[in-house]
Amino acid sequence: MQTGLEDQLGLYQKRIPIFTRSVKGRFRRFKTSVLVLAYAMYFLLPWIPWARLDAPAQALLFDLPGRQFLIFGLTVYPQNIIWLAFLLIIAAILLFFVTGLVGRAFCGYFCFQTVWTDFFIWIEKSIQGERPTRVRLFRQPWDREKIIKVGSTHALWLLVSFWTGLSFVAYFTYAPQLVLDFFSGRAADAAYITTGLLTLTTYVAAGLMREQVCTYICPYGRFQSVMYEPQTLAVHYDAKRGENVHGRAAVRAGRGIVTERRHDRAEGGISAERRLINLTTGARALAERHEKGLGDCIDCGLCVQVCPAGIDIREGLQYRCISCGLCIDACNTIMDSFGFPRGLIRYDSESNLAAATRTPPRLHWLGLKTLGYGAALILMSGLLAYSISSQDSFDRAVSQIRQPLYVVLSNNDIRNRYQVRITNKAAQEQTYFISATDIPADALDLGGFSEISIKPGHSGLVQVSVHLPPALASKTERFNLVITPKGKPAEARSESVHFDSPNRRP
Repeated sequence: MQTGLEDQLGLYQKRIPIFTRSVKGRFRRFKTSVLVLAYAMYFLLPWIPWARLDAPAQALLFDLPGRQFLIFGLTVYPQNIIWLAFLLIIAAILLFFVTGLVGRAFCGYFCFQTVWTDFFIWIEKSIQGERPTRVRLFRQPWDREKIIKVGSTHALWLLVSFWTGLSFVAYFTYAPQLVLDFFSGRAADAAYITTGLLTLTTYVAAGLMREQVCTYICPYGRFQSVMYEPQTLAVHYDAKRGENVHGRAAVRAGRGIVTERRHDRAEGGISAERRLINLTTGARALAERHEKGLGDCIDCGLCVQVCPAGIDIREGLQYRCISCGLCIDACNTIMDSFGFPRGLIRYDSESNLAAATRTPPRLHWLGLKTLGYGAALILMSGLLAYSISSQDSFDRAVSQIRQPLYVVLSNNDIRNRYQVRITNKAAQEQTYFISATDIPADALDLGGFSEISIKPGHSGLVQVSVHLPPALASKTERFNLVITPKGKPAEARSESVHFDSPNRRP
């Protein structure tokens, strides 16, 4: 009886812990810069003060009870839902655009999962030591050292997860008051529930599951291939150079070079002077390897050890690769140590790697798909910017009360009634005046009101009556209702409305 692959592996594969080695290089520096910037923005934005007249002095506040989003000097109301649609479309197009150019760069540097996992790995390394020490600690039985180090690691993970959840809640209420209420037991139940859920999910995703979130949960890694072009830059291993005819093999070198290699791997790089000294020795060693048909790869395995996804980039492009570039830093460090040329692992395109004559890797902006994404990105960003910059300080809607269409008064005047809804979108309370054009001034009846004051984000209803003599009513088909904010005549807006009379109906 033949056993299927599913029976051999089982429904679920047990996670093999990944202990990453630290590395230095430009991609590591870029990842660290993004991490610091992302954490600074996420944790500090709710605490930036911003003077407001009738709302908490917080720069970024999603005020759900007040039905408004306060983003520095911009106030967003439910009526601006089109802005959210624009943002989602722009985010999707930007993701496709970047992927078409540089693969999964978003996953490698900007994804929340990547940023939090990277920080959790740094905490683990700071407490438990570098990769060999962590591997040894993982394999040794539970003793005092292991309990203290592993327990301290998980305690710090939980602390960061908790502050992540509490910071998220701070975006929806006044942050200083939230902290006081939270620790004194006076906060709303939703604050405790949300913080608890986010603490748990952050701890599990960034501390326990890590690369499994990207491999099994996130759908982006599965459908990324449909956005790749042959010219897309991604992290590639130059198999032709690394394998040559007889594959890769360790370097057979003198004791000095081996000692220097170990030092460089520990330090994460070498100085320019030492690299220059290695060039002559490296060129000779490389020439000897090529004569034997060996590739430039010395099979040190450092590219695998630094990979947060635990893959071997030398096996080719894989969906689990998040294009973080750490393997490039690791390989360049080894190449520098032996005086070999850099770029054995690099950002490159499949078309360039397959070409007979290779060129330096570059971004290909002129692809049809890339140009389409770029044009759509510019268009949608322009529409969003125009919509925000051209928005009125208030919304208005005028509807005619059509039951009945008109009323004949005792003096034979014809009366129509209208309902005017005004929504104040400004950041402060505003007073509005309602007037009419194309009809006599005394024909407009506001029911004793001359003005209406509306708080920010709120709406007000005004019942308006218009009565005209029969002769004028028969000639008046339409007129304009004008709504003017007090003290802001330039922001006046008019609505053309229909007038019904016995001699003329719609």
